[in-house]
Amino acid sequence: MASLLKLSGSLRVYGRGSQQLFQRLKSSNAADFRAALVNVPPTEVTQLDSGLRVASEDSGSQTATVGLWIDAGSRYEDARNNGVAHFLEHMAFKGTAKRSQTDLELEVENMGAHLNAYTSREQTVFYAKCLSKDVPKAVEVLSDIIQNSKLGEAEIERERGVILREMQEVESNLQEVVFDHLHATAYQGTPLGNTILGPTKNIQSIGKADLQAYIDSHYKAPRIVLAAAGGVKHGDLVKLAESSLGKVGSTFDGKAPALTPCRFTGSEVRVRDDSLPLAHVAIAVEGCGWTDQDNVPLMVANTLIGAWDRSQGGGANNASKLAAAAAEDNLCHSFQSFNTCYKDTGLWGIYFVCDPLKCEDMVFNLQNEWMRLCTMVTDSEVDRAKNLLKTNMLLQLDGTTPICEDIGRQMLCYNRRIPLHELEKRIDNVNAQNVRDVAMKYIFDRCPAIAAVGPIENLPDYMRIRSSMYWVRV
Repeated sequence: MASLLKLSGSLRVYGRGSQQLFQRLKSSNAADFRAALVNVPPTEVTQLDSGLRVASEDSGSQTATVGLWIDAGSRYEDARNNGVAHFLEHMAFKGTAKRSQTDLELEVENMGAHLNAYTSREQTVFYAKCLSKDVPKAVEVLSDIIQNSKLGEAEIERERGVILREMQEVESNLQEVVFDHLHATAYQGTPLGNTILGPTKNIQSIGKADLQAYIDSHYKAPRIVLAAAGGVKHGDLVKLAESSLGKVGSTFDGKAPALTPCRFTGSEVRVRDDSLPLAHVAIAVEGCGWTDQDNVPLMVANTLIGAWDRSQGGGANNASKLAAAAAEDNLCHSFQSFNTCYKDTGLWGIYFVCDPLKCEDMVFNLQNEWMRLCTMVTDSEVDRAKNLLKTNMLLQLDGTTPICEDIGRQMLCYNRRIPLHELEKRIDNVNAQNVRDVAMKYIFDRCPAIAAVGPIENLPDYMRIRSSMYWVRV
């Protein structure tokens, strides 16, 4: 008996020691993580006299990504010229005053570089990925593209056909279609409700005068950020900006383009098509803008709902309760939560793909999860979501191109780049009560926007979905 007691005492001592060891390891890992974040190269920022901002992060690598982020997208268009920003992006690589399209393509190819561009609702981006030694040439090419595009009539006509074909491709991507419908109904009557590509009639009528007018009113130095990441010296980049982009105008003809407030409307759009095999549905409430203090708690809430795909495996033991229910009860093929932010508003919601007669069950389960988020989410769940969010944050910044994109976007949204250790601290400061508070503010008893395409007969009507946006407790 004495030996048994001695053994149990030693086990208790060992248990305490191992717990202390685990705590030391845990705190050591956290300290290592924070030290790694603090030791990330700083983002240096310089503003030229013209108002153009230069921002870069020098990691000393052999490659670099450099690009121009312009505060211009479909949100700055109206019904008459919707689609012009995206049309301009297509025209950028079709030759300039001193480079034909062939010369431009050969020059980039001979450098071994990759030149690309994209347009979003609030930004237009032109960027190049190249060897560090070729950064000066890449900056010169990019500055030539935005200042001296030829906008030839033959090239405009050719790109008109390309964009119309692109529109047909987008129409076959049902996720893109659903999100365009979601914006159209959520922000109806406002510029955010327009598509990025624009309507067909606009694409068929946009001409050189429209393109030049958009350049003249939006491509101004105070609205442009030259961003770079990788093997790039900030002082050299500033000199390149002064020599290549020094002539970009800084004054506007008339008033500077203003940000039109875009009012969110709880509403729905349904496109029933029983010939499609699966239903595609998006449901969202109005979220917050990039600079709002609620953004980080909403990001944690978004991570709590998570994403799931049938091909991933995992069943009832999924950490996300909605994923566990989806796997166990065969509710859907996949779902993903989203937190789409703009400068002053946003869409927070979920997109799912399910079998025709599963819409009702899926909506019931996701709304239950939303209500649980508002009323009884626990600290352990929030801690898991915070860890996942921090991991995703670092994984998304793996490489010079995503880092450069992060710099350019944040400079336009915040006029600075938030250091990773600051963002990590903000995430750490979120607790279950914060998540419940923002969920009550943005989700509970709010009118959602709904977009659905496919065999959606089983999707509950709008008022029934609206009535499940709150719980009545006695």
